[in-house]
Amino acid sequence: MNRRECIRLGLGFGGGFLLPRWLPAQPSIHVGGPMAGGVYYTRESPGIWKSLVAEHVPKLEKAPGPGGSVTITVTTDHEMDGYEHYIVKHTLLDRKFRVLGQKTFDPGKDRPTSTYSLLAGYQGPVWALSMCNRHDLWLDGILI
Repeated sequence: MNRRECIRLGLGFGGGFLLPRWLPAQPSIHVGGPMAGGVYYTRESPGIWKSLVAEHVPKLEKAPGPGGSVTITVTTDHEMDGYEHYIVKHTLLDRKFRVLGQKTFDPGKDRPTSTYSLLAGYQGPVWALSMCNRHDLWLDGILI
């Protein structure tokens, strides 16, 4: 099994089965779980990358969009140093860890920012993954 399949199974099955137990009722998200700090990293569980949290955890902002939709902007405060060190992509996931959208970055042209539109009426968590070519996969979320 390759790393991508492991992450997909871990977030899809393990995350879908285990993560809802850790979701609080208030409008904040706890992104912990048994795979945090190993398969993926978070602000609370940075694993071996504890000194690199600020530039790797994706930041999510929500804003009203047209027709009652919600616009989600994901930003990673990370340098884009050509192909030496850069953010490869962002992926946005819904409450069931289904892909809502993704953006792959060109490190010579892009900044690590992506924007997504959620349909009117969406409620629940939205998860953002940010993949660094050197420092692995980072996760954060926001409640809508």
